[in-house]
Amino acid sequence: MTTLLSGVPETLLIPLWARAVEGKNKAPILVDTRAAEMMAQINYDFAKFEPAWKSQVGVAVRTEILDTATRAYLARVPEATVVQIGAGLDTRHARLAPRVKRWYDLDVPESIALRRRFFTETDQYRMIESSMFDSGWMDTVAAEGTPVLLIAEGVFPYFTEDELKPLVRTMAERFRGGEFLVETLGPFMVGRGKHHDSLSAIDNRPDFKWGLRNPHDLADWHPGITVAEHWNYFDHHRDRWRWLWWLMKLPPLRAQMSSRIVHLRFGGA
Repeated sequence: MTTLLSGVPETLLIPLWARAVEGKNKAPILVDTRAAEMMAQINYDFAKFEPAWKSQVGVAVRTEILDTATRAYLARVPEATVVQIGAGLDTRHARLAPRVKRWYDLDVPESIALRRRFFTETDQYRMIESSMFDSGWMDTVAAEGTPVLLIAEGVFPYFTEDELKPLVRTMAERFRGGEFLVETLGPFMVGRGKHHDSLSAIDNRPDFKWGLRNPHDLADWHPGITVAEHWNYFDHHRDRWRWLWWLMKLPPLRAQMSSRIVHLRFGGA
């Protein structure tokens, strides 16, 4: 199966590769056999990512963090609808399906077209072909009439703060009482995609346009937003980070270079 993805959509192949090869580790953070099956069917030079051990560990860690946080949310709010923004070829729905009443995977048309080759919609599971900036998808989700958990993994750093702020403000207003799990990069990586260990391997690569030194700054984006908690990747599976973990013990570097999952709550009902 040949893929013609480029730019931001092509980046979905990086986490697919990272999850697939993690299962070969002697002590894997996760085993994603579905990712391995998909990778084997896609005609793409995945070998160029092999030197990117930092990205590979980062994807495995963030996947574990998000899976754990999503399970915890669904245990509290079992009637919720989950929306994964920029879903790519993520397999989270398949892993958590028994816990979910309704799940939407949202991505741009070329990414969803590839996703449809591997996943089938059901009464419980739907795919939405849309830019996250097109608010029409919010109408579809709001029509469910349930609490909403939004997840944005591996997508926000490719856009500017000026683009992201209106989107997050609109989500906070449309999904009052909802919650949001969002990945953030440290500001050091902004504009440095050509130096990133995996992104630099993509020919028509995008660049990182947004980073965040302090995750609590997201509370300033809308009066209804509170930061419930956040998780720094370097605090998980420290042995896998090799020498990098020791560098991240230095506060200035930790603030500038850390990737995190930030858990937001949208106030109101």
